[in-house]
Amino acid sequence: MRRRDCVLVVDFGAQYAQLIARRIRDAKVYSEIVAPSDLKRRIAAGGVIGLVLSGGPKSVYANDAPRIDLTELVGGVPMLGICYGAQLIADQLGGEVRRTGVAEFGRTMLRSVSGSVLLGELPEENIVWMSHNDVITAPPGNAVVTGSTDASPVAAFEDLRNEVYGVQFHPEVVHTERGDEILKRFLFEVCGASPSYTTVSVIDAAVEEIRARVGDERVLCGLSGGVDSAVAAALVHKAVGDKLVCVFVDHGLLRKGEAEAVVRTFRERMGMNLVEVKAADKFLQRLKGVTDPEEKRKAIGETFIRVFEEVARAGLGPDSAQPRLRVSHEREPASQQASLSKGELKEVPRFLVQGTLYPDIVESGTSQSATIKSHHNVGGLPETMDFELIEPLRNLFKDEVRRIGEELGLSEEIVWRQPFPGPGLAVRIIGEVSPERLEILREADAIVLEEIKRAGLYKELWQSFAVLPAIKSVGVMGDERTYAYPVIVRAVKSEDAMTADWARLPYEVLERIATRIINEVEGVNRVAYDISSKPPATIEWE
Repeated sequence: MRRRDCVLVVDFGAQYAQLIARRIRDAKVYSEIVAPSDLKRRIAAGGVIGLVLSGGPKSVYANDAPRIDLTELVGGVPMLGICYGAQLIADQLGGEVRRTGVAEFGRTMLRSVSGSVLLGELPEENIVWMSHNDVITAPPGNAVVTGSTDASPVAAFEDLRNEVYGVQFHPEVVHTERGDEILKRFLFEVCGASPSYTTVSVIDAAVEEIRARVGDERVLCGLSGGVDSAVAAALVHKAVGDKLVCVFVDHGLLRKGEAEAVVRTFRERMGMNLVEVKAADKFLQRLKGVTDPEEKRKAIGETFIRVFEEVARAGLGPDSAQPRLRVSHEREPASQQASLSKGELKEVPRFLVQGTLYPDIVESGTSQSATIKSHHNVGGLPETMDFELIEPLRNLFKDEVRRIGEELGLSEEIVWRQPFPGPGLAVRIIGEVSPERLEILREADAIVLEEIKRAGLYKELWQSFAVLPAIKSVGVMGDERTYAYPVIVRAVKSEDAMTADWARLPYEVLERIATRIINEVEGVNRVAYDISSKPPATIEWE
């Protein structure tokens, strides 16, 4: 994919690295995140107009701290160090970093000097967000100090001749007042970037790349009905047309009425080639006895791929205007199951499309970041499979995906649907998955969504759903003792799922949800509300 302007974010292990890239893209400048070990190769590939060195959890003096040789880069491309990145610049280019015994965390008053390229338009005093133990006590050789705090004598520095800049604080977070202005001045005043990264440019580049890779071959798409897979399918459909066959696996772990809605939307309304695979029995059998969340995800991911392989081997001929096979793993009369003779097997698709997003990759573990949980689209896949993956959304954040979906003409209902995990309700049941627990959770979850929409809160929330722990507690209904499940209600606000805050739902909404679940869902006698933020919790319970 050719991109004229690209600013690389060198990831030293901070979760904020993704937020930096997102802020740069918000300014309509394309940004990629690279590991330190991959930086030289990516610069050599061309198109790089600037570097941002991210923060990180290590001290520059630690033996296992991630490093790059900055002396080879100075003067070649503009560079901005943030937190650890600024300390690395100071440490390698003649400055000084040491542990003074005074750390800075949270909101801090920054005092800046006039004439600064990055801070020149800011007030002399400005609130910034700090998160560090080590302190830069002397700037690198040719740099001048442009900002300081009570604990950090060198909170910002600039070397105009070599185009090297550093800030000890985090301009990418919303807690830093006018942080976006600082980043934009680096992008446009220092790097000379042009604001050409738009939704249309992303679509055009993705279509070009897909066509070049796929050629005339058949492509399968794992369609769940969620935002990510829907937009991925629409992108690939724009690129290859009827060469795309969408496979919708009804694994029995979906929300209430969702399977029917997916078929109705994509086959009937959008006219896509859609193979519906009913495989609830197969997935439930594979999940029997499984309680560990990582094992659940991997079991579901592997089963998904095996089902796709089975569909592909069953035959999707290049002359088929519509798929002729309905694969079923459920117990249906033989007369209701379509089949293909050996002579009709014309082509086994080589490519599989998935709606993987960048946060999925981050949480599944990268070379610099820890594995938080294996996402279905990433860590849940088996090591061996018959397909090559096409992931057109792999480097995008959710808000970017929604904008692309709107540009491609997808309905508001699809584009603004709340995220739903690939493993479905299986990771919202804490414990073993069973038909009984699925039915309880499905009904409770439907009530949560109905009441959230009724209150006009659906689009304000990142996610809202029910969780079913596989435990029971004592209750009383009427004059009888009950021993039934609790349901946990979860609702959060977020921009990109990297961080999230619990939603302050009105008491009357919570009351309606709790009352309806207890009265209408058999097997539940208690409802609780989760008020944990991310971090330390994750949005999903598993």
